[in-house]
Amino acid sequence: MAYIGQAPANKPVEGSDISATVITGQTALSTAPADTDEFLISDAGTLKRIDASLIGGGKIGQVLQAVKTDTTSTTSTSFADLTGITQAITPSATSSKILVMFDGNFSAFTQSGNGQAVDFKLLRGSTDIYIGDASSSRTRTSTNFRPEGNGQYDLNPAKIVFLDSPNTTSATTYKIQWRKCFDLGGSSNPAYLNRSYEDGDNSERPRGASSITLIEVLA
Repeated sequence: MAYIGQAPANKPVEGSDISATVITGQTALSTAPADTDEFLISDAGTLKRIDASLIGGGKIGQVLQAVKTDTTSTTSTSFADLTGITQAITPSATSSKILVMFDGNFSAFTQSGNGQAVDFKLLRGSTDIYIGDASSSRTRTSTNFRPEGNGQYDLNPAKIVFLDSPNTTSATTYKIQWRKCFDLGGSSNPAYLNRSYEDGDNSERPRGASSITLIEVLA
């Protein structure tokens, strides 16, 4: 590198060599750094700059949740939206992943210890995600539950956990659909969310809550 005049001495940079108007640590960063912000780091003694986008991968960007505390039911053997279990999120970067967690409580008709099965599946927008492979006429679903024994008196858990890669910075909606798997005891027998099938007015009959939670995981 050419210099005009005398080349600067080859010595470590000291505090007295730096103007406080150029580099100072007296003012704290008031917001999270943008991906294009830069930091200075020492790499084996060599001072280098690094973009904030390369620091702290795996951090949580945002957490959103939809909670349903009232009850709902279905008598359909075709998939339909589970009312109230829908949540939109706008990822901050196309590289972000979205951790989706569904926590449901349901009940259905049981007869002689044999329960009516209920299917649940996860969707991003109108697209099924996290479902089984196609296999002839078998139903592709995220999970399936069947109450057993005295399950019609209780709440039964339905859980879905999936790390999605939507590859977008546009608003994206996640939702749950459900259906009765078959008509045990007759087509008029519904499946319920957040209440027992035998919903007598006493302290032994539970009322529960269900939710869908979205967590943005930064790349």
